[in-house]
Amino acid sequence: MEAILLEYVWVLLVLVALEGLLAADNAVVMAVMVKHLPKEQQKKALFYGLLGAFVFRFAALFLITLLVDVWQIQALGAAYLLFIAFKHIYDQRKGKEHSLEPEATKGSGFWMTVFKVELADIAFAIDSMLAAVALAMTLPHLGSMEVGGINGGQFGVMLAGGLVGLVIMRFAAHKFVKLLANYPQLETTAFVIVGWVGVKLTVLTLGHKNLGILPYDFVHSAEWKLIFWGVLLAIVAVGALVSIKNKKKSEVLS
Repeated sequence: MEAILLEYVWVLLVLVALEGLLAADNAVVMAVMVKHLPKEQQKKALFYGLLGAFVFRFAALFLITLLVDVWQIQALGAAYLLFIAFKHIYDQRKGKEHSLEPEATKGSGFWMTVFKVELADIAFAIDSMLAAVALAMTLPHLGSMEVGGINGGQFGVMLAGGLVGLVIMRFAAHKFVKLLANYPQLETTAFVIVGWVGVKLTVLTLGHKNLGILPYDFVHSAEWKLIFWGVLLAIVAVGALVSIKNKKKSEVLS
């Protein structure tokens, strides 16, 4: 039982870190999109944006729990996570900070800007909840309660991760934004993790009992868990080292 609880704590810590970076990215995009509005309208638009983030994250969470055991949904989720990871890395190599630049909302009125912010919120909510689902599904069942098609313990981790992401977006996003400004490589690291989580969801899909391309026992084995977490830790370590190295290099050049 203690080993299971430790595994839950570990997954929650990883999810909190990932949610923090994704929430910071969401906050940056919102700030960029409302930049052209007058100060008072900026505050209102950001308020509506935060409200939308709250609603859409929980809507995505409960919708995903109802569909989580459908292999077609798992496959679409895996494809989507891999797509956004590769797209972000490709965009960054092309020198694009974000796919949503100020020009996307420049000249838009208040409500049109709010509408576009809400669309961005939906995209980030899907990113966040799919990553949370893929990580939570690595956990053993805790208790017999189920929410939709997912174990109550796994749902609790996903819910906690979503709440943390919202708290970070509301109260601590500026700290993560500052961290990303000082260590921009961390954003790429976060999306590499999202891509690796997409691989995890792909493996889960291929091992689904109704598909059976990969052995079900392997997908839920200790060996696969060790491979997944080992690679994830390696991504984090390499990302941190590269970030520190780039930071020192930029300080020397300046």
